[in-house]
Amino acid sequence: MSHIARIIWKCVGISVAAAILIGAVVWGYMMKPSSVPCAGLRYIIEDRDQRLYLTEGELDELLQAENLYPVGKSIDQLSLYRVEHAVNAHPMVRTAECYLTPRNEMRVQITQRVPLLRVQTPGDTYFIDTDRRVMPVRASVKDSVLLVSGAVGVQTASGELANMALWLQDQPYWRTRVQRVHMQTPRKVYVYLQGQNQPRVLLGALDGYTRKFAKLRTFFENGAEAIQDKQYYELDLQYKGQVIGRY
Repeated sequence: MSHIARIIWKCVGISVAAAILIGAVVWGYMMKPSSVPCAGLRYIIEDRDQRLYLTEGELDELLQAENLYPVGKSIDQLSLYRVEHAVNAHPMVRTAECYLTPRNEMRVQITQRVPLLRVQTPGDTYFIDTDRRVMPVRASVKDSVLLVSGAVGVQTASGELANMALWLQDQPYWRTRVQRVHMQTPRKVYVYLQGQNQPRVLLGALDGYTRKFAKLRTFFENGAEAIQDKQYYELDLQYKGQVIGRY
């Protein structure tokens, strides 16, 4: 056998041996017993610096009630999907993602729901969140959001009123000026402004609210003295090109 052939066969032998060794390591890892216990549980609430509506204790209780609390259980007995599903069912949770670390610790990454407006009707009180879903009221939710009262249904609150609330949030002039919206009827909607002795504002129907607010801003910026002198109790924006003051 030539010298070159011996070198080739030697390289082939080394490659085969390396492949066998790597295969053995991978197989051993795959066949490693998964009965090691879960070493810990950690909740990562991504937006906790902005808001914190839930506690780690109540999340623990939620998992314990479903027999899903992982600490001390064998890794092969855990269902990441079931834990994720249970945490997602919490009324303050928007998203939850569950995974295991190389150190056999379970982590649950959470984002919280964000209220957009608060609805108060004669029979109920609730939030509409930024996903347009009903969100329960609880003491830990201290966000300052638009208050809507009166004869308001969930469909209107999560639709037209949510649209208006989002628009108001994007308007620096109106963001802190509008305190409350009251819907007496679908065609008789009032806006109440921050501050004492402010006239109530009659929008009429909700359609065309951006144009009506633009008209009201123009009136405020050009007729401030008239407002003080007349002491209007109501400004009516229902009519095109007009602001009707009542006193």
